[in-house]
Amino acid sequence: MKSVYDEVYARSMQDPQGFWAAAAEDIYWEKRWDRVFDDSRKPFYRWFTGGVLNTCYNALDLHVDRGRGKQRALVYDSPVTDTVKAFTYSELRDAVARVAGALRRQGIGRGDRVIIYMPMVPEAVMAMLACARIGAIHSVVFGGFASNELAKRIDDAKPKLVLSASCGIEVNRVIPYKPLLDGAIELSAHKPERCVILQRPQETAPLATGRDLDWNDFMAGAPPAECVPVAATDPLYILYTSGTTGVPKGVVRDNGGHAVALKWSMGGIYGVGAGETYWAASDIGWVVGHSYIVYAPLLKGCTSILYEGKPVGTPDPGAFWRLISQHGVNVLFTAPTAFRAIKKEDPQGTYMKKYDLACFRTLFLAGERCDPDTLHWAEEKIGVPVIDHWWQTETGWPIGANCVGLGTLPVKAGSPTKAVPGYDVRVLSEENKDLPAGQIGSIAIKLPLPPGCLPTLWNNDAGYETSYLTKHPGHYLTGDAGYKDEQSYLYIMSRVDDIINVAGHRLSTGAMEEVLASHPDVAECAVIGVADEIKGEVPVGFVVTKAGVARSEAAIAKELVEKVREQIGPVAAFKTAIVVKRLPKTRSGKILRGTMKRIADGQEYTIPATIDDPAILGEITEALQGKGYAKTG
Repeated sequence: MKSVYDEVYARSMQDPQGFWAAAAEDIYWEKRWDRVFDDSRKPFYRWFTGGVLNTCYNALDLHVDRGRGKQRALVYDSPVTDTVKAFTYSELRDAVARVAGALRRQGIGRGDRVIIYMPMVPEAVMAMLACARIGAIHSVVFGGFASNELAKRIDDAKPKLVLSASCGIEVNRVIPYKPLLDGAIELSAHKPERCVILQRPQETAPLATGRDLDWNDFMAGAPPAECVPVAATDPLYILYTSGTTGVPKGVVRDNGGHAVALKWSMGGIYGVGAGETYWAASDIGWVVGHSYIVYAPLLKGCTSILYEGKPVGTPDPGAFWRLISQHGVNVLFTAPTAFRAIKKEDPQGTYMKKYDLACFRTLFLAGERCDPDTLHWAEEKIGVPVIDHWWQTETGWPIGANCVGLGTLPVKAGSPTKAVPGYDVRVLSEENKDLPAGQIGSIAIKLPLPPGCLPTLWNNDAGYETSYLTKHPGHYLTGDAGYKDEQSYLYIMSRVDDIINVAGHRLSTGAMEEVLASHPDVAECAVIGVADEIKGEVPVGFVVTKAGVARSEAAIAKELVEKVREQIGPVAAFKTAIVVKRLPKTRSGKILRGTMKRIADGQEYTIPATIDDPAILGEITEALQGKGYAKTG
């Protein structure tokens, strides 16, 4: 018997134009589109050409106009400043209209770029929506990003204005932003005309005369601005992908397709309706924050949570449960690394029992591969469905998911379930042939991509083609490796670069990580391929143990080696498991496997701009040297 998902997915494949035209009826258009789908300039496909709308109007004013202005739109919860503040749709619309008026007073208009380099504060969300309101293009750069990386983005986007703050606040430290911003402007060839600085009480930043403006002065007496209608194909924002070298890749998001896809996804994928409370525990500097803190929940008419804190340490591993209980969160979306941190600090789920979680019905995980052990731990402790799903900065919304709004399919641990309606996902060989079920290959999406995905890179059509469309002609290259099973469930095993070749056998480091993560003492892990003279590459595993584990590292390592041999086989040649205190990660929680591999191979490496704590790399180097790796010279 066919499920609702099967029927909806089939419709999206057989009649994509009809499918997305129907979804677009849920958006308010100033002028309807001339063409749902425009393929006149292949491979630069466009959706809803000729259509005119305003994203901010659809996210705020529409709900106020329809009588729901008193509903909470945004709840700001900041344990690091001991602040909780809610904004209704009316209040948020009025605040955004004033920020938009202040931007317009500084000469910002349709098509102008504004860089937003701010912490997780309501003004950052208001700034994004204010840009959308007047047709300006925002580019959010993660607060605290290094000067040289920020400079690259300033030179690429060429903003007229930068909106920033005096500081960001971590668990136990204040990070001054102004010296980083000043350093970036000094390094950049393009000089923004104006910088606006939100002064936070924890750190006051000195202002450069003639260039810098205090946020309060910027806002004083600013008239509210009305929504400016823009073309569906006009850019809404630019978001630079992390870890880029040379010219950064500026992912462009358009207004029309983005609004249609994101609003559809809230009901179709997340099963959330207007008036419900949705929390994406991420940062606005990442795509998850753009799509699922700011735009999608507000387009749908939900209450969205803006959290300035961590899963542990602000103040304890019960932080997430406190928020869910206090704010009535129905659906939470976060990264598996957040749950691994909670599991490590509170393996028994003791803190969870202190809070009433009756309102909470679904947990979504994405951002990196979710190991089955973490998924099962969350299922067992919370007692709600735990949905692993998969997508990218470039797509802006999920590619593979268990679409709760279309009737939940059986969960298979280690799989983000099936392709989301709109995405024709293929597993391809090096020769661009479809691979049979169970065989690992390169995961690609048959063109055209659905609405909401990147139409190109900012001022770099050639880079878009070479980065994404050349490897598999007629397809978008995800850069991920994996397979489909007999039921078309997807398994994303690793980045294509993380498939290692051990004596001629292509093996997934992700599969080995799954085995390590299932060990009862292991909180989190990473496996990398290290150069080997005889076998080409051999796997090396790193594990962090759970809090309170007192067994010897040698005993744990021995068990892990045996476990991999038993579950994957001697062919894996897995002989080295190293217990470390922590793993190097980006601020968004992704493990820096590529950097670890370069250290192990004794190659030069640059410290990634997104790294959470550079000191960890020294610890990893020492651990590898103790096992005879990381030799230099």
